[in-house]
Amino acid sequence: MTAIAPTLNSLLKPSQLLPFEQLEPSLQQHFQQAWQPGSPPPSVAYPETQEQLGEVMKLAKANQWRVLPWGAGSKIHWGGIGKAVDLLISTQRINQVVEHASGDLTITVEAGITLAQVNQFLAPHNQFLAFDPAYPNQATIGGIIATADTGSWRHRYGGVRDRLIGISFIRSDGELAKAGGRVVKNVAGYDLMKLLIGSYGSLGIISQATFRLYPIPQSSATVVLSGNPEAIAQATQTLLSSSLTPTALDLRPQNDQILLIARFQSIPLSVQEQVQRVLDIGQTLELSAQIYEQQDETQHWQTWQHQIWEPHPQKGICKLGIRPTEAVNLLLKIQQLPQVQSACVIHARTGLGLLGCHQIRSTQLLELRSYLTSHGGFLTLLEAPRSLKQSLDVWGYTGNARKIMQNIKHQFDPDSLLSCDRFIQ
Repeated sequence: MTAIAPTLNSLLKPSQLLPFEQLEPSLQQHFQQAWQPGSPPPSVAYPETQEQLGEVMKLAKANQWRVLPWGAGSKIHWGGIGKAVDLLISTQRINQVVEHASGDLTITVEAGITLAQVNQFLAPHNQFLAFDPAYPNQATIGGIIATADTGSWRHRYGGVRDRLIGISFIRSDGELAKAGGRVVKNVAGYDLMKLLIGSYGSLGIISQATFRLYPIPQSSATVVLSGNPEAIAQATQTLLSSSLTPTALDLRPQNDQILLIARFQSIPLSVQEQVQRVLDIGQTLELSAQIYEQQDETQHWQTWQHQIWEPHPQKGICKLGIRPTEAVNLLLKIQQLPQVQSACVIHARTGLGLLGCHQIRSTQLLELRSYLTSHGGFLTLLEAPRSLKQSLDVWGYTGNARKIMQNIKHQFDPDSLLSCDRFIQ
């Protein structure tokens, strides 16, 4: 702090530059999970405008400070174990709604605003930004983009790349760069947006983004089918090949069963008809069915989020991927993990999912990763105790694009100042 603070004093007010020890204990804990012990604690900068963010990054470049970007810090402990960092730069105070084109169903916001704040702003206009990420009340827009964090709504609305239509970011040299635009039909320039999505802050610091929006559905209901795994797999394929339009279609293990969860959100008559179609499919396959509506439905999805993301010092959370046709078999295998309490979900259309587990060992994770890899999938360890992350490769990437990623990193950040060691090296 003593070396960096005097240099930044000309740019930032005292309230914008804090010692690490003044962060909230939860943020300190998240950071310590993601960084090797023994390094001096970093300074924490809170720029309040894009221009100020650029000036701070220019000073970092000039002084060769290693920088870790973050928003509210809810996902700062995702990814690899870092070796050293000199400066944390938070975008939390760069948090304004820049433009809302209600008639065009688009919104431009700064990166530090939270998803909850965006949707609160949009609610009077009967519109919403269709993400359901981890830690939805704390997650900032920049963090959602940087971690490519979407949830069950991906089934209907797609991933971050499908809703992002424009982006601004601060390069490693402090200059502002832009890609895309503020209209849906925009094809100008190179598609830099897709490079930044899921880059974990390693290519630049996201400062502003434009998204397409959707009208808030009038009605919502969720149907849960349970029973024989083979029948659940058949019901899943029937729904995927049907004309039904669920906003979410998930597979989850529960006790000794596999659940198929279909959520429908539209006008009331459409929801009612589609729910009945699912009940008919379940009856044909001799599956049990349960319907959640109104407050019960909201509580169902909130409870599920809590099961996956509730904090626990010994918890590991993994991102999974497998061929969709193998999803039920994967859930059966996870149920067989000895002495592991887990909550898991696989999104039926994409085969992507999450596994939250207590007391899981590195040998079990490696065995599960091997199984997924052999079935065309992957396992990434998002958050876990530091000792568990240090015992294996967090990313487990074995593809042939590593050299390409390294070249892109060098082009964007030739001095490797941003998010050192956090992403695939």
